[in-house]
Amino acid sequence: MQNTRHIRSLGLEDHDRLNKELGGGIPRGSIVLMEGDYGAGKSAISQRIAYGFCEEETTVSFLSTELTISGFLDQMNSLSYDVVDHLLDERLLFLHADLDTGGVLSGKSDEDSRMDLLTRLMDAETMWTADVVVVDTFDAILRNDPTFEALIRKNEERQAALEIISFFRDMISEGKIIVLTVDPSTVDGDAIGPFRAIADVFIELEMIEVGNDVRRQVSVKRFAGMGEQVGDTIGYSVRSGTGIVIESRSVA
Repeated sequence: MQNTRHIRSLGLEDHDRLNKELGGGIPRGSIVLMEGDYGAGKSAISQRIAYGFCEEETTVSFLSTELTISGFLDQMNSLSYDVVDHLLDERLLFLHADLDTGGVLSGKSDEDSRMDLLTRLMDAETMWTADVVVVDTFDAILRNDPTFEALIRKNEERQAALEIISFFRDMISEGKIIVLTVDPSTVDGDAIGPFRAIADVFIELEMIEVGNDVRRQVSVKRFAGMGEQVGDTIGYSVRSGTGIVIESRSVA
């Protein structure tokens, strides 16, 4: 029998088959990198993951670079993911990163507040107390960090990523799970390269045109420490009032 003590279940077994398709959950001490272009469903999948963890009594910090708390609640409600009790019980911590002013990452509103966003991310101690930390979208922080950007311009991608990767490794050494969503079309591939290399779980969300339809699928590129067998491709849709639905057939 598979020992699942090191696996954190994504829950919602009666709601969808995502947890089963991903082998019973995410291994503790993992960095999960989820890539997808605009509209591929990164936010919906990450919201489903966060809600499922909360339902399993796993604590989650969710940092959004796009949604305010009002927008987050509206979107979760539209997917039938009722997170109000989880927020009130402090099982879920939601943070909005207002990158125009530095927002929660800086506590400042002056011109300097956009500087060193990765450093501010690492210094947000309360955020990192949770079992699972979701950053949606991570590429927005990379793009708005002048120090990171300057190193990338000098073709020093590994140096630019070194500090934050070292920090991530310290966090997962404590058994935490870090979920990063990235839109690869917004940043140079070389900038994402170091994060792809260190991700324990690396998945791509793809949109495939089939006739007049656009179908979505999760393409699993890497899944270290899996529980049960994980599928290579998982077809899914996002439905209002239902949330994530795993389709019976993935796109070939």
